[in-house]
Amino acid sequence: MAEQIPFLFDIPTVTQLTDQIKSLLEKNFMDILVEGEASNVKQSANGHIYFTLKDSGAQLPCVIWRSTAQRLGIQLTDGQQIVVGGDIQVYAPHGRYQMIVTLVQQAGIGKLQQAFEELKAKLKAEGLFEDIHKRALPKFPQTIGVVTSKTTAAFQDIRSTLEKRWPLAKVKLYHASVQGINAAPEIVKGIEYFSREKNVDLVIISRGGGSLEDLWPFNEEAVARAVFECELPLISAVGHEVDFSISDFVADLRAATPTQAAVLATPDINEVRMNLEDLYRRVELNTKGMVQYYKDRVGALARSHALLAVQQKMAQARANIKNMKDRISHRTSLQINERRTALTSLLHRLDKQDPNEPLEKGFVRVWQDGKWIRQAGSFTEKAPVELQWKDKRIEI
Repeated sequence: MAEQIPFLFDIPTVTQLTDQIKSLLEKNFMDILVEGEASNVKQSANGHIYFTLKDSGAQLPCVIWRSTAQRLGIQLTDGQQIVVGGDIQVYAPHGRYQMIVTLVQQAGIGKLQQAFEELKAKLKAEGLFEDIHKRALPKFPQTIGVVTSKTTAAFQDIRSTLEKRWPLAKVKLYHASVQGINAAPEIVKGIEYFSREKNVDLVIISRGGGSLEDLWPFNEEAVARAVFECELPLISAVGHEVDFSISDFVADLRAATPTQAAVLATPDINEVRMNLEDLYRRVELNTKGMVQYYKDRVGALARSHALLAVQQKMAQARANIKNMKDRISHRTSLQINERRTALTSLLHRLDKQDPNEPLEKGFVRVWQDGKWIRQAGSFTEKAPVELQWKDKRIEI
């Protein structure tokens, strides 16, 4: 029988071993940074945020306590490439470790570019970029929804362009951050709002140019899928002419700039006026031509009846022809008047929509801080004032 060798040291219990591991990890992994992709993001009823930070080879459980989440003001979504900072903590009852996150930032340019190419290839393989999914834009939109920040130059460019180009359209803004960790979730909510409510004819998502990090919210998978699933025509206008985002590839139409988005979304009211006037002239000429045609035809019929030998039939035929001429002339005159009235009404309506018409009549427009003051409540007494006539604009 083999002799039992006595142990020269004490064997630790599970708790003792876990305490040693806890002490080792928590002392050596404090205030660290780690980069990866957020997944399985969930927020508990008490406000804590739980998620997994992963890459191709490993996963790290993470938690953001409610107080920290409120301080950071973040909205995490699955698929975001981020850098998190915090401490490693061992939770002994479950024998697992996790990171207590106190900082969340977007990842660096190299990882973002790689993530961009990977997501682009993934969505292209799924068919999200195919033309078959693209919706046609409405020709004469009455209401346009814009998802962007109310403080950006992009929104001001879109609004000013629409006021000049197609003042008949109303603009509805859904304010959303366009930069930073909260931007993607807010943009998704804006797209989903317009898609759900159906209170606009088309949607524009937009922001000005910037670095890849600045534009990154429009490269998030959640935004791309929201664009694809939107039930309204959508234009993506992100960055400048050389900038492309994932949302550009998925959208029904890509605009190089916010201003171009407004141009692509609407017709030019001046061109519409000219087309209506041209149509009016064509209707008038065609109607007059029809009248002359029937007159000539009636005249020909009248002359052909002169060959009839019976005077009585000739008189009856002439009477019939005269009645026909009168009915045709009366009906044609009514049609001309109806079409002329309808076209004139439409032209008057378009003229009333011209924002500069009051200036032509002698009215004065008040501006403050580059904005047209339309109501007394928007006027700031101590701020500089600009007055605009039709031929001059001065500051007082």
